[in-house]
Amino acid sequence: MTDLQASSRAFEGPLLEVNDLRTQFTTERGLVRAVDGVSLTLERGVSLGIVGESGSGKTVLSRSIMGLLAGRNTQMTGSLRFADQEILGLKPKHMRHLWGSEMAMIFQDPMGSLNPLMRIGKQITEPLKIHLGMGKEQARETATRLLRDVGIPGPEARLNQYPHELSGGMRQRVMIAIALACGPTLLLADEPTTALDVTVQAQILDLIGEQRRDRNMSVILVTHDLGVVAGHTDQILSLIHISEPTRPRRQS
Repeated sequence: MTDLQASSRAFEGPLLEVNDLRTQFTTERGLVRAVDGVSLTLERGVSLGIVGESGSGKTVLSRSIMGLLAGRNTQMTGSLRFADQEILGLKPKHMRHLWGSEMAMIFQDPMGSLNPLMRIGKQITEPLKIHLGMGKEQARETATRLLRDVGIPGPEARLNQYPHELSGGMRQRVMIAIALACGPTLLLADEPTTALDVTVQAQILDLIGEQRRDRNMSVILVTHDLGVVAGHTDQILSLIHISEPTRPRRQS
């Protein structure tokens, strides 16, 4: 466990504090201000819904918080404090100590996020071995329990299946199991119910809420649909800014 991991467990203040966060991309068409001055505070165990239409910067904001945006064309300014530690600008090798064990993310498309050539069991046990140092048998037992916790029937058999053998709802449950595997204190869910029918949507949202309460985990739920966050989050942040590329002004 790193110093930052240890401090996050002991820290009693806000788990996440974002102050005037700005994420910009330099493109051939000009400068894109994807996240333009967002501030928020998230307490431990609280769920926050981030709502906005397509192009409002929801996904970029969540990836900025996770530290997944890097490159010469990306510019980030402001402050991003996790358990009172500044993490904005940390290199990926330092962020890796937080990914999985402290911060985890459920991505929008489970079929695109899961490795189609790797069995479900291996995709869940790998982070358990890497981050928690579990042996093969312990990791497999934990993976079985995780699948059971997220409502997947016959979890032992599912460990040997590939993603394409599962339904969309089951694949999303697997993604949740992977995200929860190392016991993160912060879970970000980016449009977790996209392409699922209404009944399965409700089941997935209820599952995330149940796991949040059981684990005293903070959750950020990103969506374009107010109906998704209604009744499933404690707070709501609305993003209405839609960035258009702007070209640098010529010096006269």
